[in-house]
Amino acid sequence: MPAIPGLRVIRSAIDGYGVVATRDFAPGDVLTEVDGVMWREDELVDDRYSLWINDGVYFDMLDQTRWINHSCQPNAEIEADEDGRGGAWARIVAIRPIRAGEEITYDYAFTAEIAEPCRCGTPACRKWIVDEEELPRLMEILREQGPLEDPARPGVE
Repeated sequence: MPAIPGLRVIRSAIDGYGVVATRDFAPGDVLTEVDGVMWREDELVDDRYSLWINDGVYFDMLDQTRWINHSCQPNAEIEADEDGRGGAWARIVAIRPIRAGEEITYDYAFTAEIAEPCRCGTPACRKWIVDEEELPRLMEILREQGPLEDPARPGVE
């Protein structure tokens, strides 16, 4: 994979690998265009690094952007859509000032059905990688499954 100017892959304190800025970015700056491939939900693909574009349409991230971690207080967001020619596009955009050396994050905003424990560690951490509006539904699903466990402290209810 060729390097993306202004970004670098590192070992992350959040989870596994992450991506840091190598220069400052202002709100609204495009950090990078995402290299990827569009696919539809009826296709068999490894979707671990895929973005949701529209109902049934996804974008598999093929470059270093796939290692951008989730945060409940992100400094960037994804802009993405279908391109009208049978493909899709995505880009990473700063939503607040980002300083060189700062890890780039965005809110994965998973649905309640695929929520995972969160390790972002921010003061506003929801404890789950889930869309904020989906949190009440996730809590209901978890209540139906049995005693709730704090995802930040496995084994502790």
